[in-house]
Amino acid sequence: MPRNALENPHVLAVLGLLLEQPMHPYQMLAELRSRGEDRAAAVNRGSLYNIVEALVAAGWVAVHDRQREGNRPERTIYALTTAGREELVRRLDAQIRIPARELTEFLGAVSHLGALGPDRAADALTERAGRLQERVAAHERNLAQALAGGVPRLFVIEAEYAINCVRSEITWVESVIEEIRTGSLAWPTAAG
Repeated sequence: MPRNALENPHVLAVLGLLLEQPMHPYQMLAELRSRGEDRAAAVNRGSLYNIVEALVAAGWVAVHDRQREGNRPERTIYALTTAGREELVRRLDAQIRIPARELTEFLGAVSHLGALGPDRAADALTERAGRLQERVAAHERNLAQALAGGVPRLFVIEAEYAINCVRSEITWVESVIEEIRTGSLAWPTAAG
């Protein structure tokens, strides 16, 4: 994670949530988790509170209200400021316009695919393709439910993008499997 909380990739998600409505951090975390495992996987309550504190210090969010229910601790509800909305728009615009080099664990692993040998590489890629197909099916079900529930397509368009990215990966993985199995992907012989 970045040292500066404002560089945390979850800043965009928090600003986006607060664009929808004022929230307290626990509600933000619950909302991130409900919207998808990928978004909330790397954020925990502590890092979320650090992000919120940094956003307040930057003037991008402000205390909207404080509420207490029964014996529960007081909850601070935060709202997006004008400066926060401007920062959200600036970041979104830049991230949509400028393709970043997004390195994944898979990219790192596939760069050393040869170490597995052809049979094991084909087996591993076959298993990956199957898991990716399961993921696409689950995402498609979730997207269909959201759309059937009246959520505007624009509000879930990132789900369409994610589905298409995974489909593209499946296509590539299956083509490499085929090349391994037919021998058209040359495998170096071990140096003796």
